[in-house]
Amino acid sequence: MKRKSVLLISMLLIASLIFAACGTKPAEPAAPAAGEQPAAEGDIIIGGILPMTGAIATFGQSSKKGVDLLVEQVNAQGGVLGRKVVFVAEDTKSTQADSATAIQKLIQQDKVVAVVGEVASSNSLAAGPIAQDAKVPMVSGSSTNPAVTEVGDYIFRAAFIDPFQGAVMANFASKDLKAVKAAIMTDANSDYSIGLGNVFKEVFTANGGSIVSEVSFVSGDTDFNTILTTVKNAKPDVVFVPSYYDTVGLILNQAKNNVGFPAEVKFLGGDGWDSPALFELAGDAADGHYFSNHYSPDVDSPEVKAFIDAYQAKYNEVPDALAALAYDAANMILKGIEKAGTTEGPALRDAIAAIELNAVTGKIKLNEKRDPVKSAVVIIVEDQKQKYFTTVNP
Repeated sequence: MKRKSVLLISMLLIASLIFAACGTKPAEPAAPAAGEQPAAEGDIIIGGILPMTGAIATFGQSSKKGVDLLVEQVNAQGGVLGRKVVFVAEDTKSTQADSATAIQKLIQQDKVVAVVGEVASSNSLAAGPIAQDAKVPMVSGSSTNPAVTEVGDYIFRAAFIDPFQGAVMANFASKDLKAVKAAIMTDANSDYSIGLGNVFKEVFTANGGSIVSEVSFVSGDTDFNTILTTVKNAKPDVVFVPSYYDTVGLILNQAKNNVGFPAEVKFLGGDGWDSPALFELAGDAADGHYFSNHYSPDVDSPEVKAFIDAYQAKYNEVPDALAALAYDAANMILKGIEKAGTTEGPALRDAIAAIELNAVTGKIKLNEKRDPVKSAVVIIVEDQKQKYFTTVNP
C-alpha cells in the first residue's frame, strides 16, 4: 500500500505539471493601436496644493474658490473629453514641508493627472521636484520666483515673474513718483521677497537712484518699530516692501502710527500685498501706497467681466488676483488636456507648453522657460480699497 500511494502521488504531480505547461492563459485585453487613445474611464482628477490655513491663508482660500468656479463651469458644459472634472485640494498650511507632503499624497494616493499649486514660491520649490520626478504637470497660479519653473519641464506658471514685477515697481518709483532715494525691507526667509528686492535694487540704481537703507526681518516677526526707525532716519522717498499681506499690514500700521513716517514717503510692494486682510491689519495706514499685481477688477475686458460676474454670483464677493490666477492656471491644465486628447503626462506637458489663452489675467503664451510674458497693473490704495492706477507692458 505504501509503494502504491507513492506511485499514485508521483503520477498526479507529473500530470498537473503537464497541464500547467500546455494549458492556455486567459486572454489579455488588446493594446490600443498606434495613435489610438485608450477609452476614457472615470473622472479626470486634478489636484491643488494651496495654503488654506497658516500665514497666507487668504491666498489659498481665494485660489480654491477660483478653481472650484472653473470646474463647476466646465462640468456644466459636459466636462473635458466627455469626462467629469474633479478637483482635490490639499492644505499646505503655508509651509514648505506640508507642500511636499500634500503633492506626494495627491500624486500617489489620489492619482491626479496635474496639479494647481502652490501660491508661494518657496512652497512651489519644495513641491516642484516631486511633480517633476513623477511626470505630473504642475501649474502655479502665482509663484513668481524665476527658479520655480527651472525645476523642470513639467513645471509651469500663470503669473509673470519677479524680474518683471521688480522692474515694474523700480521704474514706477523712478519715473512716475520721481523718487531718487529708496529703502528696501525684505523677508530673509522668503525666496519671493529676496528675489524682488534684488531686482528692484538693480533697476532703481540703473535708473540713477540710490538705495539709502536695506533691512531684513524674518517671517513671523510682529514688531518692526526698530528697523522702521532705521529706515525713516535714512530719509528715503520710497520704501519697497516685497512681502506678504500678513507682514505688510503690520509694517504699514507701525510705520504710520508708531514711527511717524511722513505722508510723502510712499511704500511700494508686489502682488503679495493683495488680500483684504491687509486692510484689517493696516487700516488707513495702507492708503496712498502702491503695489504691482496681475489683474484688477477695474480693467475693462470681456474675460475679466465674465469672471467677475460668475464669481460674484457664486461667492457674493469681488475676486482678488489670487482667485483669477488660480482660475487661469487650472484653465491651462484643462485646455491642455483638451488639446492633447489625453491625460497622459508627456503629451499633457507638451500641450500645456504650447498653450495660448486669452485669460482673466491677460493673454497667456509661454516662453521657452514655461513662463508667460504678460502685462502688470499698478494698484493704489485709497480709502482702504484697491484702485487701478496703470498698466505696464513687458
